[in-house]
Amino acid sequence: MLDRNLLLQGIIRWTARITGVISTLILSLFVFGEPFPVAKITAVQWLGLLLFPFGVVIGFAVAWWREALGGLITLGSLLAFYMVFVFVMNENLTKGGWFLVFAFPGLLFLLSALLCRSQRLVTT
Repeated sequence: MLDRNLLLQGIIRWTARITGVISTLILSLFVFGEPFPVAKITAVQWLGLLLFPFGVVIGFAVAWWREALGGLITLGSLLAFYMVFVFVMNENLTKGGWFLVFAFPGLLFLLSALLCRSQRLVTT
């Protein structure tokens, strides 16, 4: 039973890492692929950019060493991003599901950390 849980945890960990890298590459194409008018971006929009994609990607990077912390950074950045755009900018994010898709590896990192923790509790 322990071997099966260890295998599942490894699969989830590597799925999170691989999808995090893919998500980072795609988000990089959006951010750096085309020039955008920097002077026209408002302070609130800059805050949104710091949270998504930069905060999300920083969470992915941290999660390679500390899965739980990185997952929390990723999901916290996503939640703060939604709060900024919905409550501060009064934006309608009905088509905002794509943000969830790009941040999904953060949830996988948290799941992997939870499985790792439960394995440690079982073995001690």
